[in-house]
Amino acid sequence: MFARQRSWIAPLIVGVLVISADQASKHWIVQTLGPDPLMRAIPLFGDWFRFIYSRNTGVAFSLFQGFPQFFTVTSLLICAGAIYFYWFHLPKDLPVIQLTLGLIIGGALGNVIDRIRLGYVVDFIQVGWWPVFNVADSAICVGAVLLGLQLARAESSQHSQEQAATQ
Repeated sequence: MFARQRSWIAPLIVGVLVISADQASKHWIVQTLGPDPLMRAIPLFGDWFRFIYSRNTGVAFSLFQGFPQFFTVTSLLICAGAIYFYWFHLPKDLPVIQLTLGLIIGGALGNVIDRIRLGYVVDFIQVGWWPVFNVADSAICVGAVLLGLQLARAESSQHSQEQAATQ
């Protein structure tokens, strides 16, 4: 039981760090570039990488604009599902699993804070032709990719062990 309780420390720390970095960076960008006039930019590497103030009432890549309450509820349900999946189905002793949970939930809650507080999410990082995003979006994507890689690796390892056992 104690090990299960300790398994929340790393995800909690990572989640708090993600939320803090996300909210601090959004605060800085709003103070620096927004909200008026919209679309001023700070080029860092020409037009390829820049900071630009943007409001997003949709989800990733500005899809499905205009439904912030729906996406607030959806994000909270995804967080609850991630916690459930972590608690009952994932190995809690692996640091990469703990990291991914913290990244995903911290990112999701960072955007939920914006939706509740502002009615939209502040996005500000633009790389090339890619849609504008923020620190929370990055944390969610990195966490999801790491989780997918870890699950694929575990599946492959389990499959190899099962094949070895049948021979």
